[in-house]
Amino acid sequence: MKIFVTTAPFGQKNSLPLEILNSSRFNYKINSTGRRLTEQELFDIIPNYDAVIAGTERISRELMEKSPRLKFISRVGIGVDGIDLNAARDLGVAVSYTPDAPSPAVAELTIGLMLNLLRGISFADSELKGGIGWSRIMGRRLSEVTIGVIGVGRIGARVLRRLSIFGSPRILVNDIQAIPDNVVPQLKLEWCDKEALLAQSDLVSLHVPLTTQTRGMIDREQLLSMKSDAFVINTARGGLINEKALSEVLHDGHLAGAAVDVFEEEPYTGCLLRAPRTLLTCHMGSMTEDCRSRMEIEATNECVRFLKHGSQSQAVPDFEYELQSCLG
Repeated sequence: MKIFVTTAPFGQKNSLPLEILNSSRFNYKINSTGRRLTEQELFDIIPNYDAVIAGTERISRELMEKSPRLKFISRVGIGVDGIDLNAARDLGVAVSYTPDAPSPAVAELTIGLMLNLLRGISFADSELKGGIGWSRIMGRRLSEVTIGVIGVGRIGARVLRRLSIFGSPRILVNDIQAIPDNVVPQLKLEWCDKEALLAQSDLVSLHVPLTTQTRGMIDREQLLSMKSDAFVINTARGGLINEKALSEVLHDGHLAGAAVDVFEEEPYTGCLLRAPRTLLTCHMGSMTEDCRSRMEIEATNECVRFLKHGSQSQAVPDFEYELQSCLG
């Protein structure tokens, strides 16, 4: 049995995933490029392996069809939009993921971005270091703004719980499923449709998966429907926001700013690099030592468990397959 680890980095801060692989006695190889592999690289590599410990790479039906040895994909993380789940089911490839491991880190980064945008921390730093001047930015406090949260799953709910320590901000929420009243008992959550949330919020944060339905859900029309001094944050998935539209809207002077951690193409080289009032980070939501280590350990244990015993403890649930089927 042979295992290929596509995700990078891997085993840098905690060597336990490597120790698990070594003790398994399976042959394995790790992506040494330090970046996400291209589609062609995957086609050259994956057909030679029985299992993949995967990052966010696109694992398509065509790739799986050309990889008859492939039996198992263990996703390091929560998003499975890059994996054609129904193709995997058709071809007998089992899929697992680590849904809880990255959530605390992503939620904390989101709160950090909220504070940064509202207080202009990074913008003041750049102006001072760039010799532009001594600019004492007049900011706003979290407790004094209306915050819109789209998606109240594992990460969105954690964001809400962390917001509860900042007093009693007005919180608008939107999700495709009903939200239990006890998600955050300390806060009074106001359910509303997406249009009302965008129009009324001072700060909008996205926490939904990338599907056919959610791709491009924040386009030019939605951005212009927001307050001119509002902020938008995306720590969920690249593709939820139309990056070109966001850049144009910011250049036109609408919106006070945006923070984006995830992009359609990564590493990112697109138009938002030149857009004003943007805070851009390198898909680092899960990149804390504890959460990253937990993701890698869980994914590695799951891979070894499957190859040795044919069992899974964190199999991707049926609703994820059904969602991909419904949305094409």
